[in-house]
Amino acid sequence: MANMDETLTMLKELTDANGIPGNEKEAREAMRKHITPYADEVTTDGLGSLIAKKTGEADGPRVMVAGHLDEIGFMVTHIDEKGFLKFQTVGGWWEQVMLAQRVNVMTKNGNITGIVGSKPPHILPPEQRKKMVEKKDMFIDIGASSREEAESFGIRPGDSVVPICDFEVMTNEKLLMAKAWDNRIGCAIAIEVLKQLQNEEHPNEVYGVGTVQEEVGLRGAKTSAQKIQPDIGFGVDVGIAGDTPGVNESDARAKIGEGPQILVYDASMISHRGVREFVVNTAEENEIPYQYDAMSAGGTDSGAIHLTANGVPALSITVPTRYIHTHAGILHRDDFENAVKLIVEVIKKLDQDTVENITFE
Repeated sequence: MANMDETLTMLKELTDANGIPGNEKEAREAMRKHITPYADEVTTDGLGSLIAKKTGEADGPRVMVAGHLDEIGFMVTHIDEKGFLKFQTVGGWWEQVMLAQRVNVMTKNGNITGIVGSKPPHILPPEQRKKMVEKKDMFIDIGASSREEAESFGIRPGDSVVPICDFEVMTNEKLLMAKAWDNRIGCAIAIEVLKQLQNEEHPNEVYGVGTVQEEVGLRGAKTSAQKIQPDIGFGVDVGIAGDTPGVNESDARAKIGEGPQILVYDASMISHRGVREFVVNTAEENEIPYQYDAMSAGGTDSGAIHLTANGVPALSITVPTRYIHTHAGILHRDDFENAVKLIVEVIKKLDQDTVENITFE
């Protein structure tokens, strides 16, 4: 592996941590470790979202920068008499990317390796072979010969199941492969923003947040934003990269390495015009590359943040990522670094007057 600097070590620890919705503890502890040195106080909400506060100016505007801790995965629902596990998907999975993949089942006795299985194609009638195997016909094989044996391994219904894919710096060292970029990269951005504000004056209170349960309905963003009551919110997440074979520009425009995405529209939120213009102007003044994006389906934590209390002007800033919602994603280190740089420059300018002007833009 390439020489691991401090940032790569943080990214590895965040992505290698296992945490599906409702069981984000490992990811939360990894984020807590890396953000605590730069925060004045670190708390959690009642669902387990991590909230790290850094005060530039006390009682200045509250700025929320939120990435989500959870990754998509599965939950064990039943152990059959032969020791195979039936499961529920937690978050959005496409059947095409699930079969024959290795997983970790998180039991009370530690992780157990399994593989997602189904009937082999050799014994299926020809017309059935052409169809996608449905989730309900899949199972997880952990090498147990009976229910009793599986139970003796420590497996119970409710256990989390997480994809296996170790963090890896690719041969082109700007490209990073890992599971759970969606959305440990957002958590990394929140950490790095607080870090880079260490020796900077900023006229506000910044909250770097790792939210829980985003993949099942933006739940932790709702509870953490209730606790913070922000004046401005940024959801930081992954976006769709459109630079792989077969994708045309009308499907997805962004390319990895060409800057963070300013999300103008998604199914959870119409981006706030004032915040969007302010961020774009800041990017241009500082010569930070950016790309526009829009998603007709799906949403980000901003979808919950902007509906908090009396309403919060919000924007999603995303890092274009290939193969999201699969076992392994790929993103570009420059896009991560430029997203951080952009948010830091924006925060440095968000004083009370600016926030009021943006709000009523």
